[in-house]
Amino acid sequence: MSAALEGELSFARVPHWLSQADALVAGPDLDLGKVTRADSAGLALLLELSRRARKQGRELKLRAAPPQLVQLATFFGLDGVLRFET
Repeated sequence: MSAALEGELSFARVPHWLSQADALVAGPDLDLGKVTRADSAGLALLLELSRRARKQGRELKLRAAPPQLVQLATFFGLDGVLRFET
């Protein structure tokens, strides 16, 4: 079963999502289709979730990421670290 993030991935919301990190990485992918905006804290959250999945021996697929989030990851050079899928 896929997990999903929605709304803003911002400094104010990251603690909420981080408290659910284990559930968010339990599935094969993470649906980002309802993310409305992201900042560097949101990007750090995705890195942490990806790290936790790798620690479990798998790679977390990030589905339906909004263009703004992919552009932010590309700007910081993280598009090769995070696995964005359409």
